[in-house]
Amino acid sequence: MANNEYDAIVIGSGISGGMAAKELTGKGLKTIMLERGMNIEHIKDYTEANKEAWDYPHRGERTQEMIRNYPALKRDYPLNERNLSWWASDKDSPYTEVKRFDWFRGYHVGGRSLLWGRQTYRWSDLYFEENAKQGIGVDWPVRYKDIQPWYDHVEPFVGVSGSKEGLPELPDSHFLPAMEMNCVEKDLAQRIKGQFGGKRKIIIGRCAHATVPLNGRQCMYRDKCWFGCPFGGYFSTQSVTLPAAMATGNLTVRPWSIVTKILYDKDKKRATGVEVLDAETNQTYTYKAKIVFLNASTLNSAWVLMNSATDVWPDGLGSSSGELGHNVMDHHLGVFAGGRVEGYLDKYTYGRRANGIYIPRFRNFFGDKRDYVRGFGYQGGAERGRGVEIAEYSIGKEFKEAMSEPGVWNFGIGGFGETLPYHENKVTLDKTKKDKWGLNVLSMDCELKENELKMRKDMLNDAMEICEALGVKDVKGGDDNPYLGRGIHEMGTARMGHDPKTSVLNKWNQVWDAPNVFVTDGSFMTSAACQNPSLTYMAFTARAADHAVSELKKGNL
Repeated sequence: MANNEYDAIVIGSGISGGMAAKELTGKGLKTIMLERGMNIEHIKDYTEANKEAWDYPHRGERTQEMIRNYPALKRDYPLNERNLSWWASDKDSPYTEVKRFDWFRGYHVGGRSLLWGRQTYRWSDLYFEENAKQGIGVDWPVRYKDIQPWYDHVEPFVGVSGSKEGLPELPDSHFLPAMEMNCVEKDLAQRIKGQFGGKRKIIIGRCAHATVPLNGRQCMYRDKCWFGCPFGGYFSTQSVTLPAAMATGNLTVRPWSIVTKILYDKDKKRATGVEVLDAETNQTYTYKAKIVFLNASTLNSAWVLMNSATDVWPDGLGSSSGELGHNVMDHHLGVFAGGRVEGYLDKYTYGRRANGIYIPRFRNFFGDKRDYVRGFGYQGGAERGRGVEIAEYSIGKEFKEAMSEPGVWNFGIGGFGETLPYHENKVTLDKTKKDKWGLNVLSMDCELKENELKMRKDMLNDAMEICEALGVKDVKGGDDNPYLGRGIHEMGTARMGHDPKTSVLNKWNQVWDAPNVFVTDGSFMTSAACQNPSLTYMAFTARAADHAVSELKKGNL
């Protein structure tokens, strides 16, 4: 096999790209993983993992210079002094906003698998069937029975901690022991059972953390996850899928490799490989393979497909349906409520739990009917603050001692709402604007619409109502950001479906127009549900890899 020839190419190294590499190499395919950014090695390159805020000149916060240099990243928490190099540069990699879109990216080996919130939930048919039942978008070409075996397949490898609840809207996983709720959360979870007709529930979040030893990994309850975990406590490419893929001897990883296009043979109607721009030298290389897995993340995967234009499809590979780049979705958030919890002053928390509570969706389920479709869930929790407010103390020894005392308990929740797959929510190539490497950038034309704005009213009112019903005092709430992107759960752009006239991919995640190209990141999503989607990406990726190898052996690819 020549140096530039492989059985498989994986574009991207995040949650789905890492899983693709692990599955393909495990099935014997010589695979190259191409990552547009720098390499980050497990443990060695987690340079911030053992530092505290006081180890930084500005206590880990943002500076005025950073605010000037990162006009998009400054809109939310990612802009900080501690792991700034793990977030894509707004200056080097700009984008155009027809409408505001908060795009927070990680361009490095591991991608956002090093930075994600790690909430990990299955879908049920209540979600897979909603498009068809409501006549929205297109029907999913799969159902829960098709994906359940693949949830079963990836979960023991990923490591999902959680509690078995038997909820039809949120199927149980193969769980590691659940993280424990604190005393306030336990009491509120019991209290809510007697409220709202039993239709609202508080459960511990389901998260990709090894709460017991798992293949050399274990969570140490440090809650420093987004600096990289030296203990492999949470699932990431570096700690889980990459070591497994490398152990096969079948994987080559090439960082600093921007895939600019997928190469296509119009006579064979197959992709032949990819063209790569070296991000350090600006030299161009070509890699050939029998199959290509595109996992560059939803918006970047759309960019690669659009940039792979040919005389057959001038709008890009996979554009024959007119749906490429359309149907952009995210979870809309920024709606919150919370307040003070009286009592429990003889109790405190143990460790730094990297997880919270979850309130599953209850709107438009089980007989509930609203003036909008779909729904939302809540994430949040209770915590005890520090500092006793004494009006007379504002400086000096007494003030310092007062600030060292445990404070009162607080409880708060924030909503995660589903966005519908609107055709007009789209990304396109802006051919008038270039990035650092002279490549066209993406133009974002996406917004929340009437359905989501109506939903947000319920998200706020219900959050306030839940807190008040549970006895939380001085409840306050708000809605501070009605924009897409902030959820960092971009989906759509290359949806799967039954019909090549209305979808980009078939039920196996294959591009209708090039069946040896598989897209298994968030691009394929046909609807968004309201829970974090990463587990579903991994299940579909493993399923697609199995199908790809089977078809390859049959000579169909």
